[in-house]
Amino acid sequence: MSASFVVNVEAAVVRDEEFLLIERAAAEDHAPGLLAFPGGTVEHGVGPDAIESTARRELREEVGVEVETVEYVCSRTFELDDGTRCLNVVTRCPYASGDARPREPEEVAAVHWLSVEEARAREDAPVHLLADLDQLEP
Repeated sequence: MSASFVVNVEAAVVRDEEFLLIERAAAEDHAPGLLAFPGGTVEHGVGPDAIESTARRELREEVGVEVETVEYVCSRTFELDDGTRCLNVVTRCPYASGDARPREPEEVAAVHWLSVEEARAREDAPVHLLADLDQLEP
């Protein structure tokens, strides 16, 4: 097995003690139908601000929002069903502007602004998302 990782960046957008969460589309290979933060993989050729630029790009592409800053929160590794090893980086991003809605329906089925308590009450909130929310509470 290769020692390299795919790097994924998740953007936890916060506004008035609520987080912007997406419902992953049913056709997604990884975690279909589950709640998640918007995000995606770091592309080849990005500069030294790879985490920040990836978070900003994915937010524009997936949900159409802009953020003030992008701050590192935590990271973890996991393995996809096909054996691909991933490094997941979670960032905290204060909301700046934009009307949050699904922009890529093949990836995002819906968007929600939820408090931590509301997210915990949902059956489609995976354990790792709830653990990340614990570290992010406003």
